[in-house]
Amino acid sequence: MSDSCSPDAGATASDTSLCHGLPADAKLFLTLLVVVVSGLIPLEHWPAQGLLLVAVFMALSLAGVTVRYLARRLALFLPALFVFGLSIPVASAEGLAWNWALSLWLRCTVSFLAGLWLIHVLPLRELLSVLRRWHCPVVLIAMIGFMYRYVFILWDELRRLRSARDARDFGGASTWREWTISAQLIGLLLLRAMERAERTHRAMLARGWDGSIRSLDDDR
Repeated sequence: MSDSCSPDAGATASDTSLCHGLPADAKLFLTLLVVVVSGLIPLEHWPAQGLLLVAVFMALSLAGVTVRYLARRLALFLPALFVFGLSIPVASAEGLAWNWALSLWLRCTVSFLAGLWLIHVLPLRELLSVLRRWHCPVVLIAMIGFMYRYVFILWDELRRLRSARDARDFGGASTWREWTISAQLIGLLLLRAMERAERTHRAMLARGWDGSIRSLDDDR
């Protein structure tokens, strides 16, 4: 398993770009700066928000992120964001509701793209090292490390559950039954994740784990 934060192989064209050569602290600082600045820009200054969005797209291009990969990620993110933002004018009768929704769409899109840039230029090992140097809570660092390590195991578990479901239905289930089975599948996956987490925690305690994450960078 690669140590890079990139979830897909081939999402970046090169690991030697200008963005990859920046210090790890600078990468995280720039990402947080973009998110904070995007959140502080009011809607009436939307050209500044647009310039920030263009800057993020340029950074993704410099990092070697392909258009195809970016389109796939946006296709998953934008529909959910649109529905979430649409709930603001639906639930509120105020005249500024649509302005709030538009501001939410712009800010979340910029923050999402900035996060994509970060995971493509900063390996997880370096990210955890930066968080330790910035004196972030140890529990938060441990959660991020374990989440990345075990999400692949849970994904394989979900794939096996889907295969077992398809083998029992022979692909002939109705739409309502598919939704019902999918809900049961999520509940079963949650139970298996909790059981695996409990076994993993007991195994780590048996090996002397004291709650802190260590790496070779700490000795350097």
